Amino acid sequence: MTAPRMINFGCRLNMVETETMRRHAEAAGDPRLVVVNTCAVTAEAVRQARQTIRRTHRDDPDARIVVTGCAAQIDPESFAALPGVARVLGNAEKLEARQFRLDDGANTPIRVNDIMQVRETAGHMVDGLSDRARAFVEVQNGCDHRCTFCIIPFGRGPSRSVPAGQAVERIQRLVDQGYAEVVLTGVDLTSWGADLPGAPTLGTLVQRILRFVPDLKRLRLSSIDQIEVDEALLEAIVGETRVMPHIHLSLQHGDDMILKRMKRRHNRDDAIHFCAEVRARRPDVAFGADLIAGFPTESEAAFARTLDLVDACGLTTLHVFPYSARTGTPAARMPQVPIGVRKERAAQLRALGAARHAAWLNTMVGQEAEIVVEGDGTSGHTPHYALARLRHPARHGALLRVRIVAAADTFVTAEAL
Repeated sequence: MTAPRMINFGCRLNMVETETMRRHAEAAGDPRLVVVNTCAVTAEAVRQARQTIRRTHRDDPDARIVVTGCAAQIDPESFAALPGVARVLGNAEKLEARQFRLDDGANTPIRVNDIMQVRETAGHMVDGLSDRARAFVEVQNGCDHRCTFCIIPFGRGPSRSVPAGQAVERIQRLVDQGYAEVVLTGVDLTSWGADLPGAPTLGTLVQRILRFVPDLKRLRLSSIDQIEVDEALLEAIVGETRVMPHIHLSLQHGDDMILKRMKRRHNRDDAIHFCAEVRARRPDVAFGADLIAGFPTESEAAFARTLDLVDACGLTTLHVFPYSARTGTPAARMPQVPIGVRKERAAQLRALGAARHAAWLNTMVGQEAEIVVEGDGTSGHTPHYALARLRHPARHGALLRVRIVAAADTFVTAEAL
């Protein structure tokens, strides 16, 4: 029987949830199912999802399309109206197996409840991911902050955390299955624990994982908010070799006034100080960051301070987004920077990021590293999250010692030792 198709947009958390939905869709036993997990972080992401749904229906009129994810949660009626869509599920409903049985007799194509009332998270935690060498574990969902540009809280609901014991148990099971690396994921990962009894912090969770899962070789954090890094997490980052020395930061901008208008909780100096402190205590650390170009009211001088921030923080990997106005957010009502200017500034930031990334990769030539072999056995990621391509294939999932022998713009070439 042909397996249901899964089409995923957006973040790592969506990727983890897609794996759960894959299992639910397969259990439903309908090979015509196509599940589209949408993203709402930008208007372009929503446009791409709609385009994919229309193309899927055009190419396969018999497909029974289930649409879910953040864009579907926020605007379910518009997705339900697209041709070929059999059901629209909210971000809570998509994790329920029964929602994928389209012959359940209930004539309710839109199944989207109030995400703000959801209080549980990750009851669906999976024991591994199909075709993945690294395991992604959701420990947090939702967001209680209200950055003026961001629509995601309205798609994900309030911040909620997986209890530490449950997270540790799942990670132990993944290690028992042979996973060498676990990646902790969430919408606002550094807010983990605030809703749990005693309000533990992400640092305490990381410390517990390292203590109670001693066979875990590598623990990686997805994007974090540096202003929320507690002392326990800082100690783990700088002092625990099993915590990977790659930190991806949600910085967004380099100008204090723009950060204030974004309603961020840090300023420029906070970001620079954090990077300097971590690097002083763990000199080999690598920093990446999310940055937005063309936020409302951004002047040339303000944009220049974002360019400067790349060097001030020593960033080597950039995720750059031209500002995208999202209906219902405060930033959408602010004076807008022309779209052409947004795109041009984003291109400048990306070019700077590409140059910094290529230069960083070049410094690795001649060094040794360990990679987790991924995909078809021909690539993997170093502890610093540099993509390494192997000259000779190795076993999928293996933790392999290599020497970096060459560098290109976006990857390094490695040989097994």
